[in-house]
Amino acid sequence: MSTWTLDPAHSQIEFAVKHMMVTTVRGQFRKFTVDVDFDEEHPERSSVAAHIDASSIDTGMEARDAHLRSADFFDAEKFSELTFRSTGVTTSGDGYKIDGDLTIRGETRHVVLDAEIGGVVPNLQGGRRAGFSATTKISRKAWGLTWNQILETGGLAVGDDIKISIELAVLQAEAAAEKATTVVA
Repeated sequence: MSTWTLDPAHSQIEFAVKHMMVTTVRGQFRKFTVDVDFDEEHPERSSVAAHIDASSIDTGMEARDAHLRSADFFDAEKFSELTFRSTGVTTSGDGYKIDGDLTIRGETRHVVLDAEIGGVVPNLQGGRRAGFSATTKISRKAWGLTWNQILETGGLAVGDDIKISIELAVLQAEAAAEKATTVVA
């Protein structure tokens, strides 16, 4: 097992939710850290922990982002981060299931991520790089995100189901540390 460091330039945490029952709004979190202990020989022994800056939410519309940071949704002033910590990894077909605890607004709930290993390859700068994809769907109401508006035509302005998609690129920590201490003359 080895520790890998996040490559933030090639990683994303995105979400999608229905708006007014007819369109899908997508967004992402711009600031996050992820710690990955990855066992290439036995991926089920691996673990992951993520810390996501709640105020870094970005849907491409500042007014909506400000509302999402407010007490109606994430309450980012009081709850500055969302966290995920894996509790187990199991093989599932060609991929994996990652069980874990997701904390939003101080509420922790169990979630399961459907995950795939994109591969492990030599990094262009030396060392090794690995890629992972994961998805899940959660009910926002389970974490107390209950704000909504009833539409004139019936239905609600914001859907309950949130689809989460994660793309992670990581560098083997030993290679990253070696690169950081290399002196160029």
